[in-house]
Amino acid sequence: MNLLSLNDDNFNKSVQSGVSIVDFWAIWCGPCRLMTPVVEDIAKEMTDINVYKLNVDDHPELTAKFNIMSIPTVIIFKDGVEVDQTVGVVSKSVLVKKIKNYI
Repeated sequence: MNLLSLNDDNFNKSVQSGVSIVDFWAIWCGPCRLMTPVVEDIAKEMTDINVYKLNVDDHPELTAKFNIMSIPTVIIFKDGVEVDQTVGVVSKSVLVKKIKNYI
């Protein structure tokens, strides 16, 4: 599984090449816990993309940079540029369909 945690130091380098998804989450967030298996499944199955998690409590500057107002938020990046996002709990099929638009 290619599921990694992001931080202020590695964020830009991590999303700069190819298709990446970043799950903005927090430990206390119930809906975030519902999204975790979805994101983990995508990380296991879609090995041609990068899948990351970013704890909003630990990284408030990155959270603000991307105007994250609600979590969970999953942002899709293509070559370092934000191209799509989902807010709230979404099904795996919805997220996979969005990702496939950019592969």
